Amino acid sequence: MDILTVLFPVLVCALIGALWARSGTNFDTDFISRLVLNVGAPCLMLSVLGGVEIDLVAFNQTALACILIASLMSLAGWLIPKACGDDVRTYFPSFVFPNVGNMGLPVCLFAFGDEGLALALAFFMMLSVAHFPVGILAAGGSQAGGWRGLFKMPILYAIALSLLLLWLDVRLPELLQNPIVLIGGMTIPLMLITLGVSLVRLQITAWRKALFYSVCRVAGGLLAGLLVVWLLELEGIVRGVVLLQASMPVAVFNYLFAVRYQRQPEAIAGLVVTSTLLSFVTLPLLLWWLL
Repeated sequence: MDILTVLFPVLVCALIGALWARSGTNFDTDFISRLVLNVGAPCLMLSVLGGVEIDLVAFNQTALACILIASLMSLAGWLIPKACGDDVRTYFPSFVFPNVGNMGLPVCLFAFGDEGLALALAFFMMLSVAHFPVGILAAGGSQAGGWRGLFKMPILYAIALSLLLLWLDVRLPELLQNPIVLIGGMTIPLMLITLGVSLVRLQITAWRKALFYSVCRVAGGLLAGLLVVWLLELEGIVRGVVLLQASMPVAVFNYLFAVRYQRQPEAIAGLVVTSTLLSFVTLPLLLWWLL
């Protein structure tokens, strides 16, 4: 498959967001992020997992690989900032939670089709369950309000329903499936446009440190992914999806948490921008190797 065919739709949508931000037209990132997280992503999950024939073994392998990779990156996220004399709670979420939504889902979709998207959603599901309580607790500590917010996340219930449908091998009735597919279809374009807006709005400070941690995130994630796919003996599309998702750049939500709890947001903004720009170099190479 032509690598440009995979990446071009991603770049076009991100470019639209960047041009929108450059024009000075208002773009409510917080509103769009909430819309995607609370409405779009749950519908996308239900529409894909409810409409694609997927191997449950492959689905479970992807979810397990996500857990193992996140565990390895958690260790790196604690050791590396500590060794560098930096605040662990500032940098820890950026190691553990890459951009498996805004960038990971569309890249896996265009690289491996609907099956790739379904498996990428398995990876996304596992990180989403942990990202918000863990990310908020890491950034906000005692002021974050604990784990109660987890049960207010619609995506949690979408995950539970999707897994139930997969386990029972049941499809949603067409009356429900059609609007869910329609609403879920807005998710990936909005994610990418928001990414483009964020790249323009965020400013890089201390670029050398940002580059160092960006390399740790992208290269470290790929190394963790290679170790896990070797341990689990993953092959084919599962292997490709796991490696792509593992090597994604820092998620924008890490910056939003840092802003909310004043956990050096300017440093995290630099990581988001630098790691994303770095991924525009590394992703074509990784796709060339995988495809």
